[in-house]
Amino acid sequence: MSNKNKKLQGIVYSTNPEFTTDEPVSDFLDTLSSNKQNLLIRISTQGRAGKKATLVQRFVGSEADLETLAKEVKKHCGTGGSIKDGEIIIQGDLCQKIVDYLILKGYKARKG
Repeated sequence: MSNKNKKLQGIVYSTNPEFTTDEPVSDFLDTLSSNKQNLLIRISTQGRAGKKATLVQRFVGSEADLETLAKEVKKHCGTGGSIKDGEIIIQGDLCQKIVDYLILKGYKARKG
């Protein structure tokens, strides 16, 4: 555990209205190596007016690393996408193509 994580470890609540941490908590999250990631790839149409989108879920790591992975996946698929709530959203039904690409990159990925 890094010193940054130790600094905030155990802080649950402060009554001091001026209490702040030095850095946002999201920066403390270390990204797991690709072979330790267990990604779930699934198709969703919910909230998309019936259009299909492929979701990459369960990524454990920093927002910057998630953005990098999303950019690589979008480039490989040749389509657009975004990141929302820690999930990569890729336009279209590209589930198998994404699973194959992530496995090639060393990730543990499966359709769900």
